[in-house]
This record gives sequence, structure tokens and C-alpha cells, in this order.
Amino acid sequence: SGWAKAIWVFFLIMFTPLTVLVYLIFRGGSMHERSVQAAAAQDQAMQNYIRQAAGASGGTAEELSKLAGLRDQGVISDAEFEAQKAKLLN
Repeated sequence: SGWAKAIWVFFLIMFTPLTVLVYLIFRGGSMHERSVQAAAAQDQAMQNYIRQAAGASGGTAEELSKLAGLRDQGVISDAEFEAQKAKLLN
């Protein structure tokens, strides 16, 4: 009947905010924990990316440093150094 539907709509409207508030009261802490975990995972992913990007360029810099050391020690000539340097940079 019309009255039953009206009462049903009334309870839906009145109890929806109540159920949301009850949920937030009892589950609000876990929402914060999930948010913190998501932020930590995102931070870890960013740190891994930075390490990976720095490692890629750091490898070339290390190799150039080793080559310069070998050249300074007289183990390789200037021509060999330049050839190896060109190969690393390409």
C-alpha cells in the first residue's frame, strides 16, 4: 500500500545516515590504517624507482671512474680510455 511504501522510504532516509555514522565509528580506525598502508606502499614504490634510476646512471659513472683510474695508473692509454668512454656513453 501507499502508507507502507511511505514508511519504508522514511526508514531508508532516516537510517541511512545512522548506518553510515555507525560504520564510521566502528570501522573508522581501519580506514585510517588502510590509508597509511597505501601511502607506505606508494612511498616504497617511489623509493625503488629512484634507486633503480640512480643505479642505472650510477653504473656508467662508476665505470668511467674506473677507466679514469686505470688511465691515471698507466694501465690503459688515452686512446683506449676514449674508446671505452665512447662505448659506455653510447
